[in-house]
Amino acid sequence: MAQQSLTFQGVKTVEQVNKITTALMMLDGVDSAEVGRHGADIDGRAKRETLINAIEKLKLGVKIS
Repeated sequence: MAQQSLTFQGVKTVEQVNKITTALMMLDGVDSAEVGRHGADIDGRAKRETLINAIEKLKLGVKIS
């Protein structure tokens, strides 16, 4: 199992954190995701590009690196 980290800018509310968590956990290949206002640690085999695309589709205005 691989672990990946994403860093966020612009996440300000618990609602945004919850939406990001749900979006990541719904992806095939994600075993777990710990999400906070400043980033996420994801365990599983999902590709980084897939993780970023799932968050961008939420249109929260979050910058991801």
